[in-house]
Amino acid sequence: MDYVSRFQVARGDRVQCLLCPHLCLLASGQRGRCGGRENRTGQLISTNYGRVAALALDPIEKKPLYHFYPGTRILSLGPQGCNLRCLFCQNWQISQQETTTERTTPQDIVAMAQGMPGCIGLAFTYSEPLIWYDFVLDTASLAKEAGLKNVLVTNGFVNKGPLQELLAVVDGVNLDVKAFSNSFYEKYCGARLAPVLENAQLIAQRCHLELTYLIIPGLNDADGEITDFCRWVATALGRATPVHFTRYFPRYKLTIPPTPLSSLRRARRIGESLLDYVYLGNVGEEFPTHCPRCGGVVVERQNYQVQSRLVHGRCPDCGQAVARVES
Repeated sequence: MDYVSRFQVARGDRVQCLLCPHLCLLASGQRGRCGGRENRTGQLISTNYGRVAALALDPIEKKPLYHFYPGTRILSLGPQGCNLRCLFCQNWQISQQETTTERTTPQDIVAMAQGMPGCIGLAFTYSEPLIWYDFVLDTASLAKEAGLKNVLVTNGFVNKGPLQELLAVVDGVNLDVKAFSNSFYEKYCGARLAPVLENAQLIAQRCHLELTYLIIPGLNDADGEITDFCRWVATALGRATPVHFTRYFPRYKLTIPPTPLSSLRRARRIGESLLDYVYLGNVGEEFPTHCPRCGGVVVERQNYQVQSRLVHGRCPDCGQAVARVES
């Protein structure tokens, strides 16, 4: 079906998309950078509406979300395409090239989630879910009405108006911060850093937020940049905001060797000096949650199985409250 986007404005014989900061100005028949919106005779059409490129039931920790309904599973789905052009994209097969998709509806997706034992809701993820905005909003709204949880795993490169509307039905977000440098964003992602940071602050005010930062050797792993990033998180979002430093592997157009484990450990040490919860990802193991006051282990994770020592959300040894969202 043709789904007409509300986020558009006519510019003479062209249509301008208002969904993300690229503000693509499209002639008739032209698609935007994300590949999911097209000017068809003067109307901006969401051509990706209901087209699913990836679908799976995942542990919530895979998003990664460590402080949001830990130990549960969530139905995860994503579209083809992305509004960024990250040279190091880890999911480039569905984000940067044409791939097979299957047509579905919001009703079908919600019914599927409801029929899966232990599934708490929907995670819009894998590529960039915000380019799927119309379908995500319709599906998440229906899921919310059904008592399910909604999660976004996103690059955060979106305009504030659409984001604010969507956050009304979103419960948790993992935001992927590519680097703490605008020059990196421009050179390696084809985007800008400022909108991402502004949106992170907006998200933190509305729902649960965790951040992911992919450590790429020689590009965004300098001690000063990691320190500045962690200091910004502590100041702008709060030191209890969980941060996941993850390991890069050569993908798509970037052939730099994988991130040394020593670089990840160094980033973690820097993070732990400024933040309460810092984790490593893509390293073949899962990390426990430590009490930010006494340092004791309060949540163990192994093979996506979670064991908690928390008592009413508090450390059993010192009574410190531990940031955590659950029913």
